[in-house]
Amino acid sequence: MDCIISIELGTNAVRVYAFDVSGKIIGSSKGAYPTFHPYPDYSEQDPEQIFITMLYVLKNFLSEKVYPYKYRVVSVCFSASMHSLLVTDKKGIPLSNVITWADNRSKEEARQLRGSEVAGAVYETTGTPIHPMSPLVKIAWFRNNEPEIFKKAAKFLSIKSYIIHQLTGELITDLSLASATGLLNIHSRQWEPVALDYAGISQEQLPGLVPIFYSECKLKSQYQISLGLGADTKIIAGSSDGCFATLGAGVMNGNMATITIEDSSAMRVIGTQVLKDDSGRLFNYILDDQYYVSGGPSNNGGIAFEWFASQFGELENGYDTESSVRNLFLQAERVTAGAEGLIFLPYLLGERAPIWNANARGVYFGVNINHERKHFIRATAEGILYEMYSIARMLMEHRTIKMVSVNGSFGTIPLVTQMLADVFNKPMSVSPNASAVSTGAFLLSATKLGIYKNLEEAALSVHLPDPFVPDSNNHDLYRKYFPLFEHLTSTLGGAFDILSNI
Repeated sequence: MDCIISIELGTNAVRVYAFDVSGKIIGSSKGAYPTFHPYPDYSEQDPEQIFITMLYVLKNFLSEKVYPYKYRVVSVCFSASMHSLLVTDKKGIPLSNVITWADNRSKEEARQLRGSEVAGAVYETTGTPIHPMSPLVKIAWFRNNEPEIFKKAAKFLSIKSYIIHQLTGELITDLSLASATGLLNIHSRQWEPVALDYAGISQEQLPGLVPIFYSECKLKSQYQISLGLGADTKIIAGSSDGCFATLGAGVMNGNMATITIEDSSAMRVIGTQVLKDDSGRLFNYILDDQYYVSGGPSNNGGIAFEWFASQFGELENGYDTESSVRNLFLQAERVTAGAEGLIFLPYLLGERAPIWNANARGVYFGVNINHERKHFIRATAEGILYEMYSIARMLMEHRTIKMVSVNGSFGTIPLVTQMLADVFNKPMSVSPNASAVSTGAFLLSATKLGIYKNLEEAALSVHLPDPFVPDSNNHDLYRKYFPLFEHLTSTLGGAFDILSNI
């Protein structure tokens, strides 16, 4: 029996899934790795630790869940979080840790670029909002702050490019992930000269561009032996996690959108046209030759709630944050919508869409003597969802959205999904597989193998269950609280900047 493997290089963990050719999940496995914050605004990871973790999880998974049941692996498809940057020398040795999407050290470079004459051209051609998340701006930070590393730099890579290079010896990046760097012209599908000139690098310092279906890389012989994979196993370049999550949620209909809430969060739509935003707030990333994925990301999804759980929850089993989160939501269910006037601004890691302010910080507003821990729990979750609704309002300036597909481990908690429906006043259907990223990787692989004739047909195979229906009474409350959430966010913008300068 044939099977398809997906490998997701997520923000804090690698996730491996196996599917049979009908799309049924055979099994999955996960391995975590830490993020380091050596200084304020820094978020980085050890690339070798990620690679070793990926190998360990994959090898054990194949040995325990695939080979004993006589499955033959016909393809391995990769996805990864967007906006990572790794600097390597001419021998391919890392000169730095991986800088993640959450890293805000280059906020001064982002500020200067936004105020420059080329800002409009950079956003228009690359589709990537100007923000410290962008590898373009991260490279400028190295140029300005680490001149010795910048001088030695032979390549600027994503973590996925580095992992594929370790496995195959090839230096490539798929067009989808490349379109989130701020360095790729999403119209010509080539590296953008204006962006390269701003960064101070040449296109030779970037990996080769390939389509998301690309499968010409071959595993090195030692990994064929170690992993038990044949030389004919297709190693598919794949896409970004965000684009796969949208595809895997079955969102190819113009009136549908998807919300993903994992560590970070995002709301996305798919279309054949770039969504033009004069304020540069929306991203437009490549899915394939025909489609773009457009939307807005938040730095603060499940990671904000996990912060609350680790600080104020009850950890029953050492560092078992998941059980703490479950217990906290049992308490949140006992609180009415709106948390009795307590509002949380969830900007623990600064923020991307829609405010694009790296200096933003978390705030609890409206605390009174009657508030208990359960109110803080509810308010923390609601703040994350208010932020998603802020992004939705921005998207709905361009699209009519009638139905939303929800995925991600945080977003698919039943209370969270119901709260989303209540805040948005729209039906919310949970993706059959909470990891829509892996489903997207399967659909791409299955299309490559000829099981589906194209991605449109593949997306139609995703059957969404009956949706969560909005509660009109809860929506009426949220409709009153949300304008206050937006007012606080806007009003405190200057205060966030003052605090950052102090």
